[in-house]
Amino acid sequence: MNLPLPSSSPCSSPSSSPLTSSFPLTLRCPSPPLSTISKLIRLSRLHTATNHFNPTTKDLSLATSIPTSITSSSNDQTLLSLLRQRKTEEAWVLYTQTPHLPPPTCLSRLVSQLSYQNTPLSLRRAQSILTRLRHECQLHRLDANSLGLLAVSATKSGQLSYAFSLINSMLRSGYLPHVKAWSAVLSRLASAPDGGPTRALKLFNTITRRVRRFSDVTMVADSRPDTAAFNNVLNACANLGDGKMFLKLFEEMPDFGLEPDILTYNIMIKLCARCNRKDLLVFVLERVIEKGIPLCMTTLHSLVAAYVGFGDLETVERMVQAMREGRRDLCKILREANLEDFNEDEENEVLDSSQIGVSVFEKLLPNLVEVSNSEPPLLPKVFAPDSRIFTTLMKGYMKQGRVTDTVRMLEAMRCQDDSKGQPDHITYTTVISALVKAGSMDPARQVLAEMTRIGVPANRITYNILLKGYCQQLQIDKAKELLKEMADDVNIEPDVVSYNTLIDGCILVDDSAGALAFFNEMRTKGIMPTKISYTTLMKAFALSGQPKLANKVFDEMLKDPRVKADLVAWNMLLEGYCRLGLVDEAKTVIQRMKENGFHPDVATYGSLANGISLARKPGEALLLWKEVKERWEVKGEGESSNSDSPLLPLKPDEELLATLADICVRAAFFQKALEIVACMEENGIPPNKTKYKKIYVEMHSRMFTSKHASQARQDRRRERKRAAEAFKFWLGLPNSYYGSEWRLDPGDPDY
Repeated sequence: MNLPLPSSSPCSSPSSSPLTSSFPLTLRCPSPPLSTISKLIRLSRLHTATNHFNPTTKDLSLATSIPTSITSSSNDQTLLSLLRQRKTEEAWVLYTQTPHLPPPTCLSRLVSQLSYQNTPLSLRRAQSILTRLRHECQLHRLDANSLGLLAVSATKSGQLSYAFSLINSMLRSGYLPHVKAWSAVLSRLASAPDGGPTRALKLFNTITRRVRRFSDVTMVADSRPDTAAFNNVLNACANLGDGKMFLKLFEEMPDFGLEPDILTYNIMIKLCARCNRKDLLVFVLERVIEKGIPLCMTTLHSLVAAYVGFGDLETVERMVQAMREGRRDLCKILREANLEDFNEDEENEVLDSSQIGVSVFEKLLPNLVEVSNSEPPLLPKVFAPDSRIFTTLMKGYMKQGRVTDTVRMLEAMRCQDDSKGQPDHITYTTVISALVKAGSMDPARQVLAEMTRIGVPANRITYNILLKGYCQQLQIDKAKELLKEMADDVNIEPDVVSYNTLIDGCILVDDSAGALAFFNEMRTKGIMPTKISYTTLMKAFALSGQPKLANKVFDEMLKDPRVKADLVAWNMLLEGYCRLGLVDEAKTVIQRMKENGFHPDVATYGSLANGISLARKPGEALLLWKEVKERWEVKGEGESSNSDSPLLPLKPDEELLATLADICVRAAFFQKALEIVACMEENGIPPNKTKYKKIYVEMHSRMFTSKHASQARQDRRRERKRAAEAFKFWLGLPNSYYGSEWRLDPGDPDY
């Protein structure tokens, strides 16, 4: 997707941009430089105003610096001429040699052409112009078209946060970006992690709300959402499993003169899968046929993938067999599969239907209401299964551990007469993945050798899967040989995934030095570490008892502007100290974590509990249990994780509670131990009474038996004694509640 370059007309100026001239703007003074891209753009709302300046200032400049003005004007004319001839490289060189800022037309054209090249170098150059303008408070010199092209280029290069901030900054400054610009960002956000779909919805609603303000559609024609933009935001809804929002947006399409296309219904198939409505998949297919929308193989791919996701491989096998036989009655096959499912578990089917807004899908699929009175339609033509359908079925076999069926499917594909059904590199990679998952590395290498023999090129993904297999089998030497083979024999350079896999493999064999060597080798080759790279290396040092080195890696991660430390990284830093029982250092890490806006989770508390146990500091366990208990008792389950309140909901797991209970029992904190085991029972976790009986007998069987203790000391121990008796009662040991003296038979096998 490319936006058109600005017109080469001599009269072209920022004010004539098709994205800004369609609605009135107001003048605003440029703001001082800000620190982040989301705050750096404060564009003028009236571009024509940039060509007007104070006459007095003009006269003064001519009187004092006539030669400089003549030189600047000459350079600007040369720069504009180079840009009109699309000589972007020469124009860039001239720009870097010009001490003053070129006119707005030149700057906008240069940013546009650099962005249009879509290379890492050109993107960095375009961003440097933006940075310079920010520092000089001249960002109003750029027009909307150049900023939109820069956003698209940043999106394609993977700098999604930069592109998203750029679009938002344009909106805050009164610009409506071209639909191709904001739709490109929307497309990536729809499937991005860390709340990407939610941000996509917010961006779409912001733009459409502003577009609706204009009664004259022609004024914002370039910014109005098209079908592709709606499909992108519907994809975000499908990824969230939000059927109500999907329906709302689906019903808005006619307001913009748009109709759903085949891609819209393919996304609807995904929505049905995310909402656990396997029974509705066939009705999406029937709706497409009913509306006369041209059916494509992608729809069948989506259906096969959905059934594989549900684990219903039998239905997929029926579909594939029918397609191989040239049949068109796939809708009938899928309806029969629904009927079989209903007969097998009718009660559960009714419950599922009531739980997930049936009315939503009835509006999306009107044909669902008339299902009992209609015959399943036939496909408009015969569709033969292609390699993608076969490969998707193979992935289903692999997921269920059916390696034999995966290999058998490969053999069946080799016998296909249709070239579209022949195995490709994805098919072979799937087979290799299935064999690696089963631990069969030699057969996996044989499949790789076969790919080379028949001329099917393996790619980096294929080799990364093999690398992971060798690392999981603790065969690091073979993994290193394979890495060398990638670069030397098949000319495939390893990527960050390759090195992350090798770093993790070194951890499995307790080789932190090897992990660091691979990390440094990766950076030497110019491969930028990811969040996983840093966290995995921290894990290597944490597990090998080198928390200071883990801390150094963490500090390096904080300095990397491309990477954002998350809770996993903080927990890994904490783990390094807890494994050595360094409780004070661990608590310092937790305090830093909270100051940076992260709330401890179950893994955080579990690591700290293990550290406290190792350090034998039961008093710290009481403080930890108090915090865990307070968060466990919080009722506001829907409270945001970004809240300032320290009391966020927390559901402790078995490992955390068992560790805390063990510490309290050993330290004779029986009242707290009873609270913890009560929490375990309430969360459906069976406490290990046998273990606690052993601890009690070994450590506390002679408690409170001193006959020479002072009265004051006896008074202080009275409450503890009551708690001990209650704990013995819970364990089922003889206690004061039964009025019997507690003694255990030394020959009891449990002890």
